[in-house]
Amino acid sequence: MEQYTLVCPCLFGVEGLVSKEARALGFSDIEAENGRVRFHGGKDAIARANIGLRCAERVLLQLAEFPAHSFEELFEGVRAIAWENFVGQHNAFPVKGWAKDSALHSIPDCQAIIKKAAVERLKGQYHIDWFEEDGARVQIRFAIHKDMVAIYLDTSGEGLHKRGYRPHAMIAPLKETLAAAMVTLARPFRDKPFYDPMCGSGTLAIEAAMYLQHIAPGLGRTFLAEKWDWLSEEIWQKARAEARDCIEREPCLIYGSDLDPAAINLAKENAERAGVANTIRFEEKDIRDFSPSEARGEIVCNPPYGERMLETHEADELYATLG
Repeated sequence: MEQYTLVCPCLFGVEGLVSKEARALGFSDIEAENGRVRFHGGKDAIARANIGLRCAERVLLQLAEFPAHSFEELFEGVRAIAWENFVGQHNAFPVKGWAKDSALHSIPDCQAIIKKAAVERLKGQYHIDWFEEDGARVQIRFAIHKDMVAIYLDTSGEGLHKRGYRPHAMIAPLKETLAAAMVTLARPFRDKPFYDPMCGSGTLAIEAAMYLQHIAPGLGRTFLAEKWDWLSEEIWQKARAEARDCIEREPCLIYGSDLDPAAINLAKENAERAGVANTIRFEEKDIRDFSPSEARGEIVCNPPYGERMLETHEADELYATLG
């Protein structure tokens, strides 16, 4: 089985969590770096990683890594990639990326060179001079750091925080991947209460329910790589079937409350879309009226902060209430 190198960008500080998730999914040669986790796997790993990773931001397929101090070196390094294995004659293949602390620092110029190099390679392989790019999108990404170039394909499309259950949110919503990391670090148990007394649109409570019931975060959405010809539909079907087989619909003690009735209504709608509405009890309640029903359990919340959310005196009162 052909092995691929997959790189998952993540929030700084959660690399260990993503590594643990990758290990649980059966991936090999896991390496954690600042802001990303790298591992290896077959084609099935692309589907399983996208569907199963809670804390990663996206799944990138690494095609090459090489030094480049000039545009000529960048061009030759990119042209050497076997693009014909990943990009068909009709695929659209736009380029995005970033550069830092490198001789090649102009993003538009790097995009243009990478695109030109990929086109030149494909022209020679397909014996055509023009690409309509009217088919499925194959998103090329690049990262240039200290003159080292990494070329990737973005297999996810929208970031993995886009679970599919939250089309709308309240002001300053908590990112789902960060919420999942907070839940994982809290280490909740099904038989102990999990509280979010400032639940907003319900993200923490929903992520807790999905975590405790082993519901894969990517089951409710699709991914960019699903449209690629070289990844069969069966791979995705099998990965989803395996993820569904892992679900354990056991009772959990999860509670979410908020002062805003609109937030509670939205949280209930989001929980319904996530398939965990029967697992969470949402209610309208002021934080000052909150008291846990049991001595044991976890309280995890994302309190409002900053001038965008609160006046200074309001923040002082709120944090005094929180203790």
